[in-house]
Amino acid sequence: MDYKHVEKEDHKGKKVKLLDETYESGIPETIGCGKELGWRGILKTKEEKLKYIKSAERYWYSDDWFGSEKRR
Repeated sequence: MDYKHVEKEDHKGKKVKLLDETYESGIPETIGCGKELGWRGILKTKEEKLKYIKSAERYWYSDDWFGSEKRR
């Protein structure tokens, strides 16, 4: 990859060579939000959704608390 460099001054006024932007330009894709995206769109039946919530999302949706949250 060919990196771009920029020359700037440091706090003493000395010229230093810095690495410029290294990311690709564009708009990021949103994944996992909205009604049609994320686990709600993937899982079709009510039983599949409840199973997912009980296993993967148990930290947020459960009555059981883990670790330091028990002390609250």
